[in-house]
Amino acid sequence: MSQAVLNDTRTGAAILRLFFHDCFVNGCDASLLLDDTATTPGEKSSGPNAGGSTFGFDVIDNIKTQVEAACPGIVSCADILALAARDSVNLVSPSLSTPRSRHSNSSPTCRP
Repeated sequence: MSQAVLNDTRTGAAILRLFFHDCFVNGCDASLLLDDTATTPGEKSSGPNAGGSTFGFDVIDNIKTQVEAACPGIVSCADILALAARDSVNLVSPSLSTPRSRHSNSSPTCRP
């Protein structure tokens, strides 16, 4: 993810968008990443996905290829997409510390 974001800073947002579109419809099953087969059209090439409204498929495919080479059949595409989305947000977001005031304490309490 680091290299992909360095090459194009829009990649972070693109991966998060892929994750959103995958999870929004039928849960996080990575169906958005399905390629065409001889008998079934895949999600990548259908409808708006084929028109370039989503990009980042190549990044996820590259990560999947590397993961499969290291540990074949272990890590799902859904897991890769979720972790890539998490990492992409961390890579493009500033790190902000939240200072605590004297009104904060280590355990949350509700006061009337």
